[in-house]
Order: sequence, then C-alpha cells, then structure tokens
Amino acid sequence: MDNAIVNHPIPNLPISNRPKLVILGGGFAGLKLARKMVKSDYQVILLDKNNYHQFQPLFYQVATASLEPSAISFPLRRVFHHTPNVSFRMAEALEIDQEGKRLFTNVGYVDYDQLVLAMGADTNYFGMDNIMEYGTPMKTVSEALYVRNRIISNYEKAINIEDVNKRKALMNVVIVGGGPTGVELAGAIAELRNNVFPKDYPELNFSNMRVVLAEAGPKLLAGMSTQSSEKAVVYLDKLGVEVMVNAAVEDYDGLTIKIKDHESLKTKTLLWAAGVKPNHIKGLREDQMIRNGRLIVDQYSKLKDAEGIYVIGDLSVLTDGDYPKGHPQVAQVAIQQADNLGNNLKAIADNRSMKKFKYKDLGSMATVGRKLAVVDLPFIKFQGFTAWITWLFVHLMAIVGVKNRILIFMDWAWNYLSFDPALRLLIRPRYVKPKEQDELVEEKHD
Repeated sequence: MDNAIVNHPIPNLPISNRPKLVILGGGFAGLKLARKMVKSDYQVILLDKNNYHQFQPLFYQVATASLEPSAISFPLRRVFHHTPNVSFRMAEALEIDQEGKRLFTNVGYVDYDQLVLAMGADTNYFGMDNIMEYGTPMKTVSEALYVRNRIISNYEKAINIEDVNKRKALMNVVIVGGGPTGVELAGAIAELRNNVFPKDYPELNFSNMRVVLAEAGPKLLAGMSTQSSEKAVVYLDKLGVEVMVNAAVEDYDGLTIKIKDHESLKTKTLLWAAGVKPNHIKGLREDQMIRNGRLIVDQYSKLKDAEGIYVIGDLSVLTDGDYPKGHPQVAQVAIQQADNLGNNLKAIADNRSMKKFKYKDLGSMATVGRKLAVVDLPFIKFQGFTAWITWLFVHLMAIVGVKNRILIFMDWAWNYLSFDPALRLLIRPRYVKPKEQDELVEEKHD
C-alpha cells in the first residue's frame, strides 16, 4: 500500500453526525441504492473510478456506430444535484480494513458505518493469456469505442491492400460468446456489412466478409427459452451470420483463431463476449467468496462473517432454494437487490426489522438486428417485430436522464428510417504522455 497516497482521509468530504454509508460502484446496483438513500438518515458517499454511469445493455450500439457514447453515459454528479446527504468522489478502491471499518482508495481513506460493495464484474478470459492480449472485450464505454475504431480502421486499411486474402482477415469479424451481447453484436455487425459498409467502401467485396458467432455451449442465449434461442439462430442466419455452437475457442495469436472441433478462422478482429468475473478488492478473505470469486451473502445481502459490509449486483452470490448456484448476473437482480437493501438500511436506522431479498424474474430479451428481437416474459414468450418494439421501449425507459432518452430515441428513429448511422468516424486518441496515462487512459485488466 502506498502510504503517501492513501494514509490520509479523502479531503473535502462534508462533516456529518449521520451514520456513514459508503457505496463502492456506480453501476446499476450502486446508483439505484444511492438514489434510494437520498434524504435518508445516512451520510452517503458514492465512489466510482469513472464519473459517469454507463448503460451496459447498449454498449454494442456504440461499438457498431448506432449510438454516441454520451447517449448511454450519464454524469453521476448530475444525479445528485441538490442532495446534501449524498457526495460523489471519483476514486479507485484499493483495500478494505474489515476490523477497522475503513476503505482505502487512491485519493485517501474513508471510515464507514456501513459499506456496500457494488463493483460489478469484468471480462473473464478463462486464463487464456493470448485471448487477453489480442482479443477485444466490451465491458465499458471505452472498450465499445475501441471496438468501433478497430472495425472502421480495419476497413480503411483493407481498401488500400491489393491481396484479397490479406483483406479478408481485416474484414472478417468473429464474436465469441452466444449470450445477449454476442447475439446483438453479431446481428448489428451483419447489418452494417449488408447495408452500410458497401456504400462506404464500394471498392471492397463484402461477400468476402464473414461474421461468425462462436458459442462454447450447445445453444445461443442459454439463459432464455429454447424457443427464443432457436428463433435467434433463424434471424442471425437470415442476416448472414455464421453461428457455431459447441465451439470452444482454444487460442488466438492476433490472426488465427483455433476452435475445438471446428475449422480455424482468420481475423484481425476477435470480439470477446464470453463471460464475466467479479471485480476484486484487497482485504476480503477466501472464506467469504466462492471459487469463481463472487462474495457470499445472506438473504439481507450481508457479507459472510463481516460487520457492516453488504454486497449487491454481479459481485454477490446468494444460494437459496430457487437459485442453488446464485442469481443470474443481470441488471434486474442488481436493481432489486439495491432496492431491498435500501429499504433494510432505512429499517436499521429506524430500529425496524429487515426483509429478506426475494428475486422477481421480470423476464429477459435480446434484439437481433434492426427489426427483430426475442422476448421471454414470465407469462408469455414472443419474437419478431413486436418483440423488437418491446425491447426498444424497455431499454429506453431504463436509461438514466430525459435528455439521454431523447437522444437515443432520435438516433434510433433516424437509423430506422435511413439505415445510415452517422457515427462511423475513426477518432483516434491523441498521444498521451506517459506521466498522464494514469489519469487519461483506461487500463486493460486481466
């Protein structure tokens, strides 16, 4: 631990006699909880390494030039205007002192009465170093922008290459992971290939461009119904996506992808959407986590054998009768956990009894291209155009901020009517001096 950085309190935090609630992470869970605790009896301190909330379900639309990054990113400070009991600090958490009830960050430490860990999850490369080195993840807005730049840059290069075989590797796109992100990404890229890129690059033959979706398991959208999974394959096939199931990626050297029991593929663009792993922080004990690193909580979201520490969202695992392996790592679980915990924290302050968390499955959905989607609701399953309209409405209402909803609606309307997204710009970051990299460049974590 760097004593010069962390062995002093975080400066300029308001002085308060209220119990101090520290929330680590401004994702779905952390933001929901912080908003719920506005005007509560707690002094709330929200910490995140970014100063914005990012709407992960639409990352793929940033990556495929359908939406601008600002449309799915919302400044956290704006959320808490005129909320005197809530403070935000952009900081990276380093370590927890469970006994001393102190959280160390890169800008100082903060003591807490209640600490909520809501740091979410990051890309899981399953121990494959080459995939981490050469593959491209998509778990942040920055990574989605990088995907967009990578794809556009490849075509700008390809148009200046005479050798057809060398062009193919630049043009091919392989997506690994058949969950909602992988399916939506594959559909969006296929539609760009079919309808947009030929207009931008008329000299290139886009029949040479392969869009491949590789899934290690036996079916796409494993968490959804068989009906939705099969329909997604039909829709992707119509778009010209090559779907490969039981296709576990074994290695990638930046050009050749080796897939178990399948042909090798040549591509300069491997988009990795195959799994997540929980974000970690020092100071947690091994007996407080399961094998994959998720933290064990009880039915009140309280961390195992810890005083005043709660865990919500993708980082937590609660094993009960309905979910013996833990709840799915999706936004609805995080939001409902945050809502229940917020009520319980208020109950603690009022000396009332707490309520156990019970997940209500509201359903799941995925879009496949511009006019088709699959939707599984508890009472009905449907696909096609109606499902797509439902998907649009649900995601639009979930976006933080009226301005963001208007921006997204206008972008979607324009793209639907013209099918010519105007964000195909290759804006490369300016060279960053080494001394400024910590502040201005997001690291790629293993």
